[in-house]
Amino acid sequence: MLARSLPRDRVRITLLESEEIGTVGVGEATIPPIRELNAMLGIDEDAFVRATQASFKLGIAFEDWHSVGERYFHPFGRFGASLGTLPFQSYWHELSRRDADRAGPLLAYSLPGMAAAAGRFCRPSPDPRNALSNISYAFHFDASLYARFLRSVAEGGGVERVEGRAVATRMTADGAIEAVVLSDGRTLDADFFIDASGFRGLLIEEALKTGYEDWRHWLPCDSAIALPTSAHEPPRPYTRSIAGPAGWQWRIPLQHRTGNGHVFCSAFLSADEAEAQLRSSVAGRPLAEAKRLRFTTGRRRVAWNRNVLAVGLAAGFLEPLESTSIHLVQSAITRLLALFPDRGFAPADLAYYNHATAREYERIRDFLVLHYHATERRDSAFWEHCRAMAIPDTLRERLDLYRSRGRFFPAEFDLFLEPSWVAVMEGQGVRPAAPDPLAAVHAERLAELLPRIRGTIAAAVTAMPPHERFIAEHCRAPAAA
Repeated sequence: MLARSLPRDRVRITLLESEEIGTVGVGEATIPPIRELNAMLGIDEDAFVRATQASFKLGIAFEDWHSVGERYFHPFGRFGASLGTLPFQSYWHELSRRDADRAGPLLAYSLPGMAAAAGRFCRPSPDPRNALSNISYAFHFDASLYARFLRSVAEGGGVERVEGRAVATRMTADGAIEAVVLSDGRTLDADFFIDASGFRGLLIEEALKTGYEDWRHWLPCDSAIALPTSAHEPPRPYTRSIAGPAGWQWRIPLQHRTGNGHVFCSAFLSADEAEAQLRSSVAGRPLAEAKRLRFTTGRRRVAWNRNVLAVGLAAGFLEPLESTSIHLVQSAITRLLALFPDRGFAPADLAYYNHATAREYERIRDFLVLHYHATERRDSAFWEHCRAMAIPDTLRERLDLYRSRGRFFPAEFDLFLEPSWVAVMEGQGVRPAAPDPLAAVHAERLAELLPRIRGTIAAAVTAMPPHERFIAEHCRAPAAA
């Protein structure tokens, strides 16, 4: 993104990277804004899907989260249609109160949700009058292959890659970073440094002592185990998130394999027990050794400190429940380009960047806490802890507002918008005590309109090809070696 946005004759971009250092690579699922990144980089989507063995993602199925045996779906995109001044779910709540059978389930008003349930996919129609124009989607892919794909794009754009491992830093008199020292004695100096060194935070933390906000009292999971397996069925166009006794497991279908993992709280489950649970529940043949990870959910106190900007795991970590890790890198660089510095590093610019980054992390944090806290599970000590734990005031205010009359209002730097919050709150059992009073004046009209909307969506889904057929016709990856 930097190489495409900055003039080559004025700015030199160097990447220091070491083949000796592995990458975390836990998350292989994404959210729709990644399509904007790929478009900005001039990437052909079919070529990208083939190169990364990707499949398409219409949302996430949450299993056993509200209670054991229950399932709900968080689809991408909107629900229903614009019917008036209120959001669609307010009208649905009103009709549900009067005639639940006629209203039907909320998911029936989501084109991506119904397509996912049917195992179907197509790209959006360019005609806004066509119901198929309302498709929002993302991807499942092999993260290491995506990194390799992006490397070729970056080097083609003029980025210089240096193989090496940083072991120390050289500071200026006023406490900024002047250069990094490599293990072989070389030094790399620069005016501005982007720290993408992972949890370690080589520059942002080890050198600048920035500090970290620990959020494990709200998001108690601190460990993960990843285990890829061979594909055993055609890839589904959605991610599965399956809650267990002390955390949850993911299932991410690629074209040639399935990504599996177990996120859990080590205070309630040992790593050996977690790996045994994961192995006993997956289908397919293991393709690699299980990878064990430890993490601390939270964020740096500031992401931009002096002449260092932290991105990715160096800036903070929010577990992969809603597939936000890659997006937070994308968001960080987009925000950097909007506030790109000169050598003066204007304090007002850094302050705004850090404010925006902090709020974005906090909004996502609240959305994740919602999944854990709004549950009826009482079958383990972990879920009893989650039900009883204190939650952020910002989340409490949103829950109280929705429980009153089903109302939701956006907050500054929300990543997840109203349809996402509504899908998860309804799925986790958060329901309004009464519908919005303004919806009642449309009661007779709603009884006619809502079934028609459902019928339009159902017909559109029928017209879509099966997910695996769409991939075969447009972007099938070469057979794995």
